[in-house]
Amino acid sequence: MDRRELARAFRVKGGARADLKQTLRELEAEGLINRGPGRSVGVPGALPSVTVVNVVRVNSDGDLVAEPHGWQGDGTAPEILFYARDRNARDLAVGSQVLARLSKRGEASYKGDVIRHLKAGPKRFLAVVAEQDGAKLLRAADKRDRNEYRIDGGRTPPATGSIVWASARPGRRSTPSATISEVLGHLDQPNAISAMAIAEHDIPCDFPDEAVAEANAAEPVGLIDGREDLRHIPLVTIDGADARDFDDAVHAEPLPDGGWRITVAIADVAWYVRPGSALDEEAETRGNSVYFPDRVVPMLPEALSNDLCSLRPDGDRACLAAVMDFDAEGIKRGHRFVRGLMRSVARLIYEEVQAAIDGQPNDKTEPLLEPVIKPLYAAYALLAKARAHRGPLELEMAERVFEMDEERRHLQAVSPRTRLDSHRLIEDFMIAANVAAAETLVDKRAPCLFRIHDKPDPLRIESLTGVLGEMGIKASASAITRPRQFTDLVRKAADTPYAALVSELVLRAQAQAVYHQENIGHFGLALARYAHFTSPIRRYSDLIVHRSLIASLGLGQGGLPEDEHGRLDKVAEHISMTERRASAAERQVQERFAAAYLASHIGETFQGRITGVHKAGIFVRVEAVGAEGLVPRSLLPDDFWDVDPGRHLLIGRRTGMEFRLGDPLEVILREAVPISGSLIFSTTGSSDANGAPARRARPSSRPSSKPRGGLPKGVRRGKRR
Repeated sequence: MDRRELARAFRVKGGARADLKQTLRELEAEGLINRGPGRSVGVPGALPSVTVVNVVRVNSDGDLVAEPHGWQGDGTAPEILFYARDRNARDLAVGSQVLARLSKRGEASYKGDVIRHLKAGPKRFLAVVAEQDGAKLLRAADKRDRNEYRIDGGRTPPATGSIVWASARPGRRSTPSATISEVLGHLDQPNAISAMAIAEHDIPCDFPDEAVAEANAAEPVGLIDGREDLRHIPLVTIDGADARDFDDAVHAEPLPDGGWRITVAIADVAWYVRPGSALDEEAETRGNSVYFPDRVVPMLPEALSNDLCSLRPDGDRACLAAVMDFDAEGIKRGHRFVRGLMRSVARLIYEEVQAAIDGQPNDKTEPLLEPVIKPLYAAYALLAKARAHRGPLELEMAERVFEMDEERRHLQAVSPRTRLDSHRLIEDFMIAANVAAAETLVDKRAPCLFRIHDKPDPLRIESLTGVLGEMGIKASASAITRPRQFTDLVRKAADTPYAALVSELVLRAQAQAVYHQENIGHFGLALARYAHFTSPIRRYSDLIVHRSLIASLGLGQGGLPEDEHGRLDKVAEHISMTERRASAAERQVQERFAAAYLASHIGETFQGRITGVHKAGIFVRVEAVGAEGLVPRSLLPDDFWDVDPGRHLLIGRRTGMEFRLGDPLEVILREAVPISGSLIFSTTGSSDANGAPARRARPSSRPSSKPRGGLPKGVRRGKRR
């Protein structure tokens, strides 16, 4: 609505209109409303009353489902329904684009009315050829699209299991048709699942010949160009067992006053990847490396990422090192940057380093225990003390480890990754080096791509505290202003069954970290200045920071040219996008591998926890593998199911049963689709792992019959199933 409409609705007249204008400005500044076209304002996350939408599928009732064009919001796009019975929707088909007038149906659902047809055309989508009753058909790779497509085109369809690009043909049949435009490969081929995500997200995979030639022509660097000889320092790399690119090495030594000197040496990628080169252009286009369970799509060719720029203990390597001095309380007293030549003394993995410090060294770590490993942990203890004083956001997120077979085709097991002090040691060392880089560039008034993280939206904090209140974790939204207070919420839940879910909910409440030329600090880390410096092999942002440090400190060739300063805002926007793209692709591939792993367990019972409540049903995460699936309403006990969005639960109107966010729930796996990564469960009345009845059937405080005057405020009617 615009200001005049608001004034009319609230009967604001005369001089009070100026107060209304000021109030709207304040609400906008607080993030409680958003500015729309013209002078209109609206609720954040809500769609405008008139907008452009794309029709994406036909549901089981024959109605068309659309999504907002160019949706950029958080989570899944809201559904816009065009009813088949409406006259103005009769010409719509999958792939149509229209200007529509929207009216609210539910929390994330709208009814659409066509104003104007903008485009009628096929929807291009990734699919896999399947076979049913002797006939071949297409199943979309997008888990939101549960249609099965008839194959048009006249030619013999490719083999069952082929991965294809297809175009949906306009039509109103419940079984739409599609034409195959390109065959990408087969599900039985190595890397098939990640290949699907690479194609869907348009991730560059093959390097241009010019970039490969530049990488292959690169040569090792000696003590030239003013490099400092660091080969006498016993630097070590500490990474995961499956790591291939080693871009950081660490060392710590005591100082006479009880403090410590920490050296973090980073691969000198800027020496090999010069501004404007073919390597540079391709690295910027990619933005970052992408990591899948079965492969890595690197930012740089292997000649650099796995050889000259990888700090392996098999030769001298060029590096850019942060040398930092800390006092006995872990407070940094000073730092300097050195462009040097180093030689790693060992390639260590997290588990063996932790075992060594815990008294179980192996043949490789025992000689390094006293001179290298123990000093690293002593210095880490100081940084941990300073971190506790700073009070950053600390979450306990369960990261999954995907164990593949030797050919990296099939998933053999999924297990939670154990978080060790060796992981935290490297994290704290890297954060310290990143802070030093940002501080240096600010002091030098040099260009920098800051890693910024804004404060959370007050509305999200209010929603979070409301959900936690339902779990018995009391908190005041207005009192949560610092990251430490979010960490306190996580610690309150540490000894409850909700621990993992609370960490996830707190994470969802945060703003998204991005790259930007203007610094606003990093809320989550509780840092005023922060930039990424420690991974130039796999992040373009770090390469830019390296170049700016080299130029501003006079460290030789490969610095950031002045004519590049003016375009860093566009670079920041681009690499923030490529980071989001990589995260979405990595998450999608993990979901598909988990579904492939569970496909052989159909009919088995799993212990899970409710992670979402929706009009479509309830979302459940299977704790054994960390995979999430849906219990649709059709597989819930027979009842009228009403959604209470404020309390995040489904309520059975007749039985009084409740399904609440965070509750444990025993489920039976009914369907696992590796193509899309979707999992379908049904409920069971069995006991949970502790022998107690599953908490899905708690009686509601509401009467089982429908109350007079309609449903309570905030509760929507469910369909009879």
